[in-house]
Amino acid sequence: MATLSLCMIVRDEAPVLARCLNCIKHIMDEIIIIDTGSHDNTKEIARQYTELVYDFAWNDNFSDARNFAFSKASCDYQMWLDADDVIDAENQQKLLNLKQTLCADVVMMPYHIAFDEQDNPVYTYYRERILKRSRNFRWKGAVHEAVTPSGEIIYSEIAVQHRKLQINDPDRNLRIFEKLIAENSPLCARDTFYYANELYYHQQYQKAVQIYLDFLALPDGWKENQIDACQKLSACYLALDDSQTALKCLFQSFLYDRPRAEICCDIGRIKMLHQNWNDAVFWYETALNAPLPAEQQGFSVPDCHDYIPYMQLCVCYDRMRNFPKARAYNEKAGRIKPKDAGYLYNQNYFREILKEECDR
Repeated sequence: MATLSLCMIVRDEAPVLARCLNCIKHIMDEIIIIDTGSHDNTKEIARQYTELVYDFAWNDNFSDARNFAFSKASCDYQMWLDADDVIDAENQQKLLNLKQTLCADVVMMPYHIAFDEQDNPVYTYYRERILKRSRNFRWKGAVHEAVTPSGEIIYSEIAVQHRKLQINDPDRNLRIFEKLIAENSPLCARDTFYYANELYYHQQYQKAVQIYLDFLALPDGWKENQIDACQKLSACYLALDDSQTALKCLFQSFLYDRPRAEICCDIGRIKMLHQNWNDAVFWYETALNAPLPAEQQGFSVPDCHDYIPYMQLCVCYDRMRNFPKARAYNEKAGRIKPKDAGYLYNQNYFREILKEECDR
């Protein structure tokens, strides 16, 4: 059976650290906690679970901190989590089972980072979660750090949930990027993409547009980031009240891969903004037929493959006064999310329409 080292970097994580460690402590063979400068009792909580608690002088570089954590590991494999991550009971058992047979170099695992009202994941992507220590994998990137997977890679369905309670410093990542730029430190393609994302999140849309365009002009951008950049570039132009350019950006994503459901839904939304109901229907139906990649490497919104298109098709057919078809799509959405407020509202709406028709 393979042994696992949990390698974490933390700072001021007292509200969530115990929650994370309680769900993983019985699976790990050792737990390594690297504190980067906490002012609360994070380290005291960590010491309740492990003696391997170390200080790391924060230098605005997440990779340096994670590589330091990996350097302290002694088990066959290194697994990383953030303090606000959790693994539910079902996936804990799956992880225990994986230890029995693990021999690959890298285990990619789904990372669920947003949830709907019924607690279903609505935004997810795979991360390199478990790495063989003998391969000496290294983290790269000051912000949004990552390890480049190589060797034998397996895609597991063991999911980690990101359950953030609060954002301690929402400007931190943008500040680090701008510090790197001020120091004339070159940004690689991945850094450029994530710098643009930070500008987008901070609603600096004009500047974000330019950095996304700079990224898309680079020859070595990752396909999934290129597609995501087209989508976020479109969102920037929408925020700048330029829906036609926003639409062009979404079509540009087709240069990198076949249409993704998320992109098709965004095209449908712009068509709806212009009340082009038939065009919107086409794109939402295309989203319904868009296949999931066999190995989902990029960002994924599962609802774009069913629930969102069903609900939007309901709206489109309602606007075209085709109430039977609109109601049918609402019922399809309800089979996916029977407690959803939008579906229930639509149910009452169509009951009223039927009542009015019967009263005539």
